[in-house]
Amino acid sequence: MRITRLLTLVLAIMFVAGISTRVMAEDAADVYKAKCQSCHGADGKGATPIGPKLGVRDFHAPEVAKESDQEMFDITKNGKAKMPKYDGKLTDDQIKDLVKFIRGLK
Repeated sequence: MRITRLLTLVLAIMFVAGISTRVMAEDAADVYKAKCQSCHGADGKGATPIGPKLGVRDFHAPEVAKESDQEMFDITKNGKAKMPKYDGKLTDDQIKDLVKFIRGLK
């Protein structure tokens, strides 16, 4: 009986964790579409009508790949050059999730 309860609890936790991970990924994708995609493009390469004019960074470029997640977080939060800051517009958790999402763009 105890094993059944324990197994049920473990399965419930795994189910909830799976849902929260999927929701987090969907939220980051939505934030990217709303805040980043118009300049950086759906693929993160910056090949948009406005991207080259603003000098946006290609997220696939070697210099971006070398940056730490913290550096990308700081740039997103505080802005850099023509990129606006998102401090006060996005939470720290949203920015962290966004950095993870950007790292996974193909």
